[in-house]
Amino acid sequence: MWQCQSPSRKARLAVVVVLVVVGRIVFFGIYALALWYGAKQITDGDATGGDVMTTLFAVVIGGFGIGNTAPGFAAFAKGRAALARINAVLERQPAIADPADGGKEPSNATGTLVMTDVAFAYPSRPGVPILQGLNLSVASGESVALVGKSGSGKSTVIQLVERFYDPLGGKITFDGHELKSLKLAWLRSHLGLVSQEPTLFATSIRENILYGRPGATQADVEAACLMAHVTEFVSTLPDKFETQAGERGVQLSGGQKQRIAIARAVLRNPTLLLLDEATSALDTESERLVQDALDKLMERRSSIAIAHRLSTIQNSDKIVVMQKGRKVEEGTHSALLSMNGIYTKMHTLNTGGAL
Repeated sequence: MWQCQSPSRKARLAVVVVLVVVGRIVFFGIYALALWYGAKQITDGDATGGDVMTTLFAVVIGGFGIGNTAPGFAAFAKGRAALARINAVLERQPAIADPADGGKEPSNATGTLVMTDVAFAYPSRPGVPILQGLNLSVASGESVALVGKSGSGKSTVIQLVERFYDPLGGKITFDGHELKSLKLAWLRSHLGLVSQEPTLFATSIRENILYGRPGATQADVEAACLMAHVTEFVSTLPDKFETQAGERGVQLSGGQKQRIAIARAVLRNPTLLLLDEATSALDTESERLVQDALDKLMERRSSIAIAHRLSTIQNSDKIVVMQKGRKVEEGTHSALLSMNGIYTKMHTLNTGGAL
């Protein structure tokens, strides 16, 4: 068996054996030395046998006690290392933050958004451009729809408006102020997002809706729910608004989760509404209810809607067709159909050829 060991392993085993032997020699050597010195003390009349045994046992027990603290020192070292990692997270400065002066907080907002020559690539893939010189404008109260193939940059527009990322080139302004110059909390307080997979928490339906505007009254919550068609299904639940949604809303259907997300947005009363494929995963009945709620929410409000089902955005004030991070077509539904371009082909595929 020894012959089968590698040279490095043999060397490590030899070191361990030597250390064990040396340790035993030192251990028993100290015992022998203590007994010899104790016997000498007794012989010289400087101590009694009881004194020697008491001292010997005190040293032995103290040694065992010190030895038992070794695991504690190891745990202490691990704790210090863990604390260092925690402090590194706490002291980390986010790339997206308020400007040095705290940021602007305009007294009112109209929902006007302008993107000028915006370029962007995700940090994880810096060599893959997502947006390339994109120009987009949303006037106050205007509904704008973004359509295009997957990967054309539609959802990235939403993430840049929310300031989850900053553009690598160009600029984005909200009511004439560049996003970077605005206080982040103020900006996001004027935005409302309804995504394809809404984020719900393991708490009651009422608490989930209140995330839209903490501190809102029960009357405000019920009004938002009525507008978003939440009341229809909540009234059938045993605990009504106190019903637990479950982690990520597992206790609710897709349509119910979407309507709760819309109620949250209604309660927030955003200046600019962002809709990212809000109805794409719903059945026909749920889509009808959710779309009706969205139409009410979008009335007289600036909005950007992303959709693959063109039937949900045909009434938008402006439709922007995106391709490879660029705007290739823009206009109303009827105007784009008359161009007989990319939008026309998309519409034909969506409707099975019926215009």
